[in-house]
This record gives sequence, C-alpha cells and structure tokens, in this order.
Amino acid sequence: MLNAAIVGLGTWGQRLAHSVHGKSQSIVLKAAVTRTLGKAADFAKSTAIPLTDDYDAVLNDPSIDAVILATPHSQHVEQVVRAARAGKHVFVEKPLALTVAGVHEAFDACEQRGVVLAVGQNRRFLPSVRYIRQMIQAGELGRILSVEGNHSGPSGWRHSASGWRASAEESPWGGMTGKGLHVTDLMLSFAGPIAEVEARSLRQVLTADMDDTTLMLLRFASGAQGYLATLTATADVWRLQVFGSEGWVEMRGHDTLIIAKNNAGERTISFDPVDIERAELEEFASAVKSGRPFPVSRADAANNIGLLEAIGRSVRSGRPTAI
Repeated sequence: MLNAAIVGLGTWGQRLAHSVHGKSQSIVLKAAVTRTLGKAADFAKSTAIPLTDDYDAVLNDPSIDAVILATPHSQHVEQVVRAARAGKHVFVEKPLALTVAGVHEAFDACEQRGVVLAVGQNRRFLPSVRYIRQMIQAGELGRILSVEGNHSGPSGWRHSASGWRASAEESPWGGMTGKGLHVTDLMLSFAGPIAEVEARSLRQVLTADMDDTTLMLLRFASGAQGYLATLTATADVWRLQVFGSEGWVEMRGHDTLIIAKNNAGERTISFDPVDIERAELEEFASAVKSGRPFPVSRADAANNIGLLEAIGRSVRSGRPTAI
C-alpha cells in the first residue's frame, strides 16, 4: 500500500479522497491537510483520517510516502518542489502549473530526487478514451486530419466571486484550466503536440472575474487541425471527435462512442462507467511501485500548459500564436 496524504480539502480534494478511502488495495490516506480545519471537521469525522493544517509536518513524517495535491493552481509548483525535496512522490491535480517554466521546475525537482510526479488528467483513464487510442494506433481511422471538442458547464455561475477558482489569475482564459485542458490533453495524446493556436476569449454574462466563452483553432505539429470550445455559463457538455482519412469517432459524454467508417454506417458503443479518480490514483501508486512512467509525460504537460500561455498571447494580439 502507498501511504499518502491528501492536501487540499475543497470539493475536489474530498472527491479524490473518497474515491480511494476504504476502497483501494494500492493506496491509503494516512493524513489530510487543509488551511481551515473547521471547514473539514465533518470530513475528518466521517473518514477518521487525521487532519492537520501543517504541510511541513506531513513532509517530515517518514510514514508518509506521497502527497496528493488538490490545492489552488498557483501553489502547485512550490508544493511539488517541497515534496520532492522531502523525498515524497507527488500526484498533483491539473494544471500542474500556469507556466511552462513551472512545469519544468516541478519535473526537474522530482527527477533529481527520483520520485514520481503524476499529473491528474483523469479522462485518460476512461475506457472510451482507451478504445479511441487503440483505433488510432491500429490505423482504423487512417491519417488523423482534425480533432474537435467541447467541454462546458455552469461552473462560472457556481463559483463565489471571492473564491479562488473564479479568479482570472488562478483560472486564466475562462474554462481552460478547469475544463478545456482535459480536452486538449486528449487531443495531443491522439494527434501529437499542438504547434499553434488562434484564440478568442470573452466575458459576456458572468459577474465573476473569469471569461464565460473561450474558443480556439489549433494546428498540430503533424499538420492536423483542431477546434475547441469551453464555456463556463451554459449546461454541461462533453464532446470529442477525431476525424481521419478512413472515418471518424465521436465521444458523446464519457461513456458513449459513435463510430463511422468511409462508405459504412454509424455504430454505437457504450461503456460501463468507471471511477476515473480512483483509476488515476491507483495508477500513480502502481507507477511508484513498478518504476514505470505515469501516462502523462513531461512533454505532454509542457505542451498543454504552453497552449494555455499561447492562448493569452493570441487573445491579446488577435493573431495565431506559436506554442
């Protein structure tokens, strides 16, 4: 069992904790860290996980092997570096950093100390995503020509104006940090690195300090094209479609694929839902035990955050921008 501490007990930190607490045979939570102990009292009581507000105490505890970071985005790099220097393996929620320089600083620190750094791109663990990847690798779609997606929802209405997730500094370019980076992570895993972006990002209806409508055109290093929309003031939607010279495959939600081949009709495949938070945390534990790399590489993480930075340059300049 990998003995871990969960750091950050907001909605998402608690979701990660509950995905494995008392359920996993490979990872166990031995401590929880939060800035405001009173807000996490019910969590501590219901889980019996020891609670502290002292991150250093966890890092100095020899019985703790790893930390799981579900903290504000801007804190990730510093917390990863401190954990690595303490010899702790690290699972960190996406985005790992808000700059490419931060991505490399975090990976450098972990590689220098020989600890695993896992970035929480949970959609990679969907059975439907694995199926698409197998189709691409088998050449069933032919040459990949274009990838398009949409990950949107009403999160902008839910966030408190004083909450960190509604801050443009913590969540630049609307839904990109909370939603869009999940889609582009899959896009680059299917079609290779993203080379260029042309973006538009607007705040039309929200009063919170974040955009509600962010759109982008993408060019991949392979020559393939792409399109992504992410909105923070509409109903929930997840859609990802890969077009190839021999056909296309579309995700409608997490668990349904529509597949069409040239000169053939459509077919639908449905998958049983899985707990992708538990899957990614157990893969993290497996990477620690086996020494094999976690599926999200340094190059993938850097390309995705490089895209986030390039979106800003493109929005400000009104022109396509290289990554």
